[in-house]
Amino acid sequence: MHDLCSSLTRSLLKTILMGQVLSLLICGTAVSCEYLTHAKVETPMLQSFLNYALLLFTYTTYLSTRKGDRNILQILKTNWWKYLGMAIADVEANYAVVKAYQFTTLTSIQLLDCFVIPVLMLLSWFFLKTRYRVIHFVAVAVCLLGVGAMVGADILAGRDQGSTSDVLLGDGLVLLSAVLYAISNMCQEHTVKNLSRVEFLGMMGLFGTLISGVQLVVLETRAVGEIKWDVHISMLFVVYTLCMYALYSFMPVVVKMTSATAVNLSLLTADLFSLFCGLFLFMYKFSALYIVSFVVITVGFIMFNAVPTYSVLPEDHQISTDIVPLGCGGDLHQGCAAKTFAAIL
Repeated sequence: MHDLCSSLTRSLLKTILMGQVLSLLICGTAVSCEYLTHAKVETPMLQSFLNYALLLFTYTTYLSTRKGDRNILQILKTNWWKYLGMAIADVEANYAVVKAYQFTTLTSIQLLDCFVIPVLMLLSWFFLKTRYRVIHFVAVAVCLLGVGAMVGADILAGRDQGSTSDVLLGDGLVLLSAVLYAISNMCQEHTVKNLSRVEFLGMMGLFGTLISGVQLVVLETRAVGEIKWDVHISMLFVVYTLCMYALYSFMPVVVKMTSATAVNLSLLTADLFSLFCGLFLFMYKFSALYIVSFVVITVGFIMFNAVPTYSVLPEDHQISTDIVPLGCGGDLHQGCAAKTFAAIL
């Protein structure tokens, strides 16, 4: 029993640590974007294109060398439309949330962006057959309280930035982005737990590059032409692209260990890391509520991951576990299923 508890504790700590690594990567993209904005460079589609192109260069190239039933030609022949839909959701989610800053406030975006969590839980319930316990809903509520504390700190610090030119449109774009992110994340969880991380990233690189490339030509040709390239601007693009590439590469690993919902809960701290960086880089005003927010979100994340979810899939369906305690082994449907952290599709 002691060994089991120690194993679960180590696994939980590993999950928390990996979730915060993802948040730090998002912080890196946010800081580089802030510097690009100060330099009058606003090309979100170009930035997305560079990330997808790097995924294409690495994962799609590697996938093209695969032999057997899951080679790239077979994947495209049978599932191209699924990966196309997933890439559209991902690309447009990124674009919609960036576009929302032109119409609504930072506070609205921070609050409404959390809509991705209940939507993702709903999608997982129906499509991945994941079942949640009361503690999971309480944990989500705790995390959202932490977000509320962060937003309150922003208001008190006078950081309610953004535009109010068309709040209804801006808020609608944020909600649309949240729904699209939820769809993309659910598809990611299904793919990495039942197929492979390389297949997911390879297809995302292929179709993401095509979609973002077309939108780049249509929407940002003029903006890209107006960029005054120098070492500083180039390095900001490099930092942003590498952070996004690392985020896309590492996130499926964490999703496979836990779930897409758990990962999105951990990412709620990303704004806080950005704020902490802003205290030193952009002279943001400090508020103790930022610390309170970080602690509350972390507590909620621990609560969510400390108790197993479960699946109502048929016995003969493929199973992938979040965290398997030491000593389980064998058939997860015979005794050990009750000892695992969340048997999820």
